[in-house]
Amino acid sequence: MTTTTTTAALLTELRGTLRETGLHGSFLVRDLDTGEEVGIDPDVEFPVASLVKVPLALATLERARRGELDPAMPVEVQPGRMTTPGPTGMSRFRHPARIAVEDLVYLSTCVSDSVAADALFTLTPPARVAAILADLGVTGIAVRHTMDELTDTPAERFAASDVHLAHALAIDAGTPGRGHRVPQLDISHANTGTARAFADLLEAIWHPTLPPEVATATRTLLAANVLRHRLAPDFASDAATWSSKTGTLLNLRHEAGVVEHTDGHRYAVVALTESQVAAGHQPGVDAVMGQVARQLRDHLRLWGA
Repeated sequence: MTTTTTTAALLTELRGTLRETGLHGSFLVRDLDTGEEVGIDPDVEFPVASLVKVPLALATLERARRGELDPAMPVEVQPGRMTTPGPTGMSRFRHPARIAVEDLVYLSTCVSDSVAADALFTLTPPARVAAILADLGVTGIAVRHTMDELTDTPAERFAASDVHLAHALAIDAGTPGRGHRVPQLDISHANTGTARAFADLLEAIWHPTLPPEVATATRTLLAANVLRHRLAPDFASDAATWSSKTGTLLNLRHEAGVVEHTDGHRYAVVALTESQVAAGHQPGVDAVMGQVARQLRDHLRLWGA
């Protein structure tokens, strides 16, 4: 059996697994040293939810490198005062806080604190982040709005017992052109990207075409990500480190990261998915995402592209 035949058979099997789980997914695994890759629909555009915090961190760190921002500058941040399940960090604070720019980058990236992210967006608005990405040669990721817009979705308007209704709306209100009645899920309005674009971004960070100090700082942040329930169980081990960022919004479940093996091999792994199951808690979906991504990585490591 040829490698091409083996790859085709695997992709057919994995598409079936996703379909049975109720997932539409876009996956890409890339060997960061050879450039070989294997994926499932890696060029489909998705709203990226909290994955946008990686470009935000890059832009903030680049402005600090240029001398435009002082990493130690304190920023007064108003509390999020959110009580819905899920938000972390300052999103649940009750009192104002003064936090340095560099620490806001940590909270935004590693804890996925959206209040911290919006404090950074106040310093570097979305249009400026997009311009800096272009300056750095990062393409395929659209940065259009702050994180505040992600806290005003149907999920916040239903009681916890009725959150499935918000997910049903997210599933049913899309259009064939990937527009959506929920603005945060409409690719013409949302922050968007593809699995390939995020793999390109990770490659620029790990095989740096970015300024070295910016790339190093971003790798350190992604290694310190505390949200490790999605792909990490399939990639982190005593023989491998997993550095990543997750993104979750209504029925969207994403993760983009790099697994580094002790033998020196490094793979970018990106999974962008939307669930067709109307439920807020879907641990089985996270598990299947990890299994599909792991099988793609295993195949690439054994057979190549």
